[in-house]
Amino acid sequence: MEALEPVAPRPRKLRKTEVEAGPVATPRARKPRKPVAAPPAVDRLVEAARRSLEDDKAEDIVVLDIADRSSFADRMIVASGLADRQIQAMAQHLEQALREAGLRQRVQVEGLGSSDWVLIDAGDLVIHLFKPEARAERALERMWGPDSPAGEVRLVGSDTE
Repeated sequence: MEALEPVAPRPRKLRKTEVEAGPVATPRARKPRKPVAAPPAVDRLVEAARRSLEDDKAEDIVVLDIADRSSFADRMIVASGLADRQIQAMAQHLEQALREAGLRQRVQVEGLGSSDWVLIDAGDLVIHLFKPEARAERALERMWGPDSPAGEVRLVGSDTE
C-alpha cells in the first residue's frame, strides 16, 4: 500500500473588495506612556515621608488625597518646621527616605535657599515644608483639602464675566 502524499492547499483567490481596499494597514507603534505609580507604591512613599518627617520633629503633618482634584499628583503632604536649618534637614532626609522606599525617579527640590517654604516633587507625591507663618499665609489645606470648594469651570472671554 502506498502512502498518500499531502495535497497542498490551493491559493485563495482575493475577493474584489479585498483587492480594492489595498494592503492591510499595520498599526503604528505608540510612544510608551510614562509609568504611573500604582496606589500601593504611592502609599508606601507617603508612609516613608511621614516617618521621616516625624523623626525630624515636623509639626502639623497633613496628608491630602488630591488624585481627583489635580493632574500633577495623587497625594500632597504639608508640614511645618520652626527653623530654616530644620526645614533644610527635613528636605534632605525626605530625599533619602523616598529613594530607600523605592522611588526611582529624580526628586525635584525647590526653595532650599528660601527661608520659609520648600517644595519637594516626587512625581505622584508633592511635599510642602513651611515655617508656620508662611503656611498660614498660603493655606494649602483650605485650597486642596476635602472641605475645599469644587473647582468651577470658567471660560475666559465668555459673557458671564
